[in-house]
Amino acid sequence: MKKKSLRTFLMLVLAAIIIVPTMQSCKSKKEAQVSDDEVLIQTYCSGPEYFTNNEYFRANSIGESTDQVMSKKKALSNAKAELAGSIETTVKAVIDNYFSSHEANNVEDIREKYEGLSREVIKQELSGIKTICEKQTKTKQGTYKTYIAIELAGDEITNAMKDRLSKDTKLEIDFQYEKFKGELEKEMEDYKGGN
Repeated sequence: MKKKSLRTFLMLVLAAIIIVPTMQSCKSKKEAQVSDDEVLIQTYCSGPEYFTNNEYFRANSIGESTDQVMSKKKALSNAKAELAGSIETTVKAVIDNYFSSHEANNVEDIREKYEGLSREVIKQELSGIKTICEKQTKTKQGTYKTYIAIELAGDEITNAMKDRLSKDTKLEIDFQYEKFKGELEKEMEDYKGGN
């Protein structure tokens, strides 16, 4: 009788060892499924830690290609375009705020020159971007996907503006670095909490 009880007990333990992991793997598959026609997907190099904040301009993107190198080039190109657009929009808002209380002669003319200068600075500074996340996957169809996130420090933009303005005597006279930097910091502060 004892032998039969021990055998039954061991069979139950063995069954539990086999069945429990199987049930858990089914459970994790169900958790990834949002509904019958939707599946929750994970996007790498994305999320709050990759959003622009009060210190860094950030952007992320995905590139897909049958060629692994080309998928990375596409992702990087898309991320750079997004980053440049974000910086340009922010700097334009800073210039508008900066000049709203500015009392120089020919304010409109100077504002246009600042905007032109800012576009040049942004193009130049994009060469200094830093990759903060990069992941590559291969799909079932045999294509490569590259997920990438990049950043550029806000200080690099303000310092580059200061350097470029110092070369233009007329613009430098009207430029107040601390005020401009303060406006940029205020604008970047608005990014806190998400993109």
